[in-house]
Amino acid sequence: MVELAKTFIEKFGPGAEPKTYFSPGRINLIGEHTDYNGGHVFPAAITLGTSGVARPREDTLVRVYSLNFPDLDVIEFDVNETANRPELNWANYVLGMLVSLRKQGFQTPNGFELAIEGNIPNGSGLSSSASLEMLVGVVVRDFYNLSLSTLEMVLAGKATENNFIGVNSGIMDQFAIAFGQVDQGIFLDTNTLEYSMVPVVLTDYRIVIMNTKKRRELADSKYNERRSECEEALRRLQTQLDIQALGDLSTEVFEQHTDLIGDDTLIKRARHAVTENERTILAKEALTSGKLETFGQLLNASHASLKEDYEVTGIELDTLAETAQQQEGVIGARMTGAGFGGCGIAIVETDKVAAFKQAVYDNYLTVVGYEPEFYEATIGSGARGL
Repeated sequence: MVELAKTFIEKFGPGAEPKTYFSPGRINLIGEHTDYNGGHVFPAAITLGTSGVARPREDTLVRVYSLNFPDLDVIEFDVNETANRPELNWANYVLGMLVSLRKQGFQTPNGFELAIEGNIPNGSGLSSSASLEMLVGVVVRDFYNLSLSTLEMVLAGKATENNFIGVNSGIMDQFAIAFGQVDQGIFLDTNTLEYSMVPVVLTDYRIVIMNTKKRRELADSKYNERRSECEEALRRLQTQLDIQALGDLSTEVFEQHTDLIGDDTLIKRARHAVTENERTILAKEALTSGKLETFGQLLNASHASLKEDYEVTGIELDTLAETAQQQEGVIGARMTGAGFGGCGIAIVETDKVAAFKQAVYDNYLTVVGYEPEFYEATIGSGARGL
């Protein structure tokens, strides 16, 4: 943060003392591709994230700078602009939040200066974009004295992704980043937005994030295709079943009615959404009752479903997760995030972490041909001023 504060003064000059902020990234422990299917998710905020130094301006100019993209230098736009502009690059997420908040009825009368630095690997699937959105949310709530609830801020972030950036994503990322608490997972019903905090007590285990180093861009991936496949499967089921979402179904009832879908691919996509929702509910019960082995088995089953039924893994994520599952001291591993690259997570016995990393690294390098990266994740607090 010291380096960032120094950069802020270099880029924006002297003036009022700026304030500091932090917004985390997130991992999803389990419950993948269930958020837009009306199911449950189980994410947690992590201590990797986006730091910000900011101060308000008296005019309507917004000036932003990122240490992660120094070649872009300072990007400027007017606070009242309404359209996504390609030349704004990452700053479109900042503008998008302002547009979304105004549509919710909040006033954004003046501009501000903001310097950021993220240590979430870009394109890793740990939600760097939602982290930035929630950072902007806490900054402008502060600067404009907005009576903006955390949930309203989350909804503005989702609207930014869906309507301004053009990514048809669910609400989980922003929710986890805004509501996160230390050593707590968030068990969230994406249909009702009811949630409960669940202690994630791993005692002698660590969460290891495994980065494929293969970038994935949601807008360019098959994410929207999977979503439309699930919507079509739901529409066919609704011809005879009184359901609002795939998350309303048990596996048993789903399997009794697959003939309504009548398409092998659509059946597989919907089966993942239904079974993953059940696994997420069971995972909450396992963690609540301290059954870590059961929790690990559910992670493994989640990855298998994402590979076989949802087909969003690929050789990189499969190599990481399946190699991890075979290592001593690992109770479970799976891909996390949207897939098509990005990251996996593994729950690893603390004193086996070094050997685990080396073994997975060696096999990944052999199979895929380039190096993965590893981070040990700690579950931390949500977006906030410091």
